[in-house]
Amino acid sequence: MTRYRFVTPHRTGKWYTDLRTAQRHACEIGAGFLDEMTGRFVAYVETMLEVMHGEEATPDAVA
Repeated sequence: MTRYRFVTPHRTGKWYTDLRTAQRHACEIGAGFLDEMTGRFVAYVETMLEVMHGEEATPDAVA
C-alpha cells in the first residue's frame, strides 16, 4: 500500500492512503492549500511530500 504525507520544517502531517486526501489536509500543518475551484494543490516553500511504498521503514522524499 502506498501512503502519502506532507512535511514542513516545523510540522509533519499524518499518513494518508491517497494523495488527494493528503493534499486536502495539508493546510492543517501549514504545508499548502488546495484551490477548490481548479482542484490544484499549491505547496508552500520548503514543503516536501513523503511517499511510503508497502511497509518499508523509510519513506521517499519528493521535492
